Amino acid sequence: TNCLTTVWRLFKSLSEEQQRYERQLIFEHPAFAKLCQQLLRDSRRMTRGDLVFSLHATVNLGVPQNTLLVQTLLRVCQEKLNQLDNRCVSVLATTLAGMDKDKNVSALQAGLQLLVEQRISSIRDIFILQNLMKCMGKDVPVFLKKKLEMAVLKEIDHLTFPNALRVFFALVAMNYCSYPILNVCSKKIQENVHDAPLRQLILILEACHTLQYRNIKLFSALADYVNSTACLWDKRQIVLFLSACETLGFQPSELMEIFAEKVTEDPEFLNLKNLLIVLRAYSRLNYVPRVQKHLFFETLHSCLNKCLPQISDTELLKAVYSLCILGHLPHQALDELLRKDSRNELILSDDLYKEQKEMMLRCVKTCMELDSPSFTKPAFVLTENLSSLVSLNLRKAQEALIELLGDETMFMQNVQLPYKYHIDFEIRMDSDRKKVLPITATDDHPDSSVQRLALLFVPLSAFCMGTTHPQGKLAMKKRHLNKLGYHVILIQNKKFQDMTKEDAVEFLKGKIYSEDAFSLSEATVQDNN
Repeated sequence: TNCLTTVWRLFKSLSEEQQRYERQLIFEHPAFAKLCQQLLRDSRRMTRGDLVFSLHATVNLGVPQNTLLVQTLLRVCQEKLNQLDNRCVSVLATTLAGMDKDKNVSALQAGLQLLVEQRISSIRDIFILQNLMKCMGKDVPVFLKKKLEMAVLKEIDHLTFPNALRVFFALVAMNYCSYPILNVCSKKIQENVHDAPLRQLILILEACHTLQYRNIKLFSALADYVNSTACLWDKRQIVLFLSACETLGFQPSELMEIFAEKVTEDPEFLNLKNLLIVLRAYSRLNYVPRVQKHLFFETLHSCLNKCLPQISDTELLKAVYSLCILGHLPHQALDELLRKDSRNELILSDDLYKEQKEMMLRCVKTCMELDSPSFTKPAFVLTENLSSLVSLNLRKAQEALIELLGDETMFMQNVQLPYKYHIDFEIRMDSDRKKVLPITATDDHPDSSVQRLALLFVPLSAFCMGTTHPQGKLAMKKRHLNKLGYHVILIQNKKFQDMTKEDAVEFLKGKIYSEDAFSLSEATVQDNN
């Protein structure tokens, strides 16, 4: 056992290429064959620790799983399972997690699960607990996940920073979102963020996305730390950090501002892969730099133009789409995209992502028209009232508007506009914004002095996490509705649904009759465009 574990300890520190070479030397060495034969003969007489560590070393050195040696060790472990102490149970769980399913492995895993269930209350070592969570994985029954959670919570006061990270990632392996554990781990991570490499911070964000765990304080602490130490990191690492933030819908605005400066100063690191990630992050999170905004976009356009000879059709569409969402038209890339579209090369009939690509292309063409400097606000916008019925989640808003405005003739609902834009409710007001006008009266006599108000009830996911800052697609829709002559009011639907009826009426009254609703909508367009 000592010989095998020492070989394994030396072996695992080698590079992948060295491991392949050394494994061949080990397997061809005459002493290794004798060692394996001795292990096979003595397996039933070995102590529990020697048995488990021998199996662990043998499997990790690459001895094939279907050999008599490995299968014998698995069967002996089954026979001695109840004799194993907690440390041996943890090592055995680690070994089995890396093995393919077969008859003996499955039987041993089932027995191990029962043993853990019986002993869970007696395990006090947080390292062993997190290892069992990680190795037993997502297929563990929910009741056992809860028992493991309670066992960890009993020892949570003794949690060190390294163990906090291990427990955090163990929950991901188990696919179990325990808010009490995650909250404690998050606090420990925030206190020790300066001790973690950037790669680990990225893994933490990815883990939060997997578990659907949203902790603004944690994300802000990680972003603030990366922002304050940005000069120490490779720009490619920051790209990956921004990508993880984008996946969460979290906007680290200060970091994005500093990174935009780094892009304009030295854009050479922006190969095609990094460029696409940067474009996606800034467009989805709807971030436009406060300083050197035009230089930033010119730099991105220039980098994209350099990539045009080798860029694929799909990548070209994604890049142009991202820039268009931000209100910027990359003319050279656009020309190339439209050439491919005219030759029907862009979207093939059997394309798995056909609908998504058609939506992106339609969006690009809409931006070309509405974001063009030559576009002027139309005197009249053709609208279509799709249906008098509203969806269940808008029923409360409909009732509140009737209560506030008198009856349904004072607003339109479920409105379809040109460019495939949709409005939940449309209200028309006089030029002084003091009085709501009946829809039919303004339909018969279009008047430029009539103020059109668009009410959009949107989910929380349409905003950057923890803010009222709209994400890219919603910001683009708001910008385009402004171009069509609408003043847009965005309402978080969940917040609205939680209001009482009286509060909902007062809330809408404040939004509709407030002058801020009009001035803010214009200001947002200037900020984003």
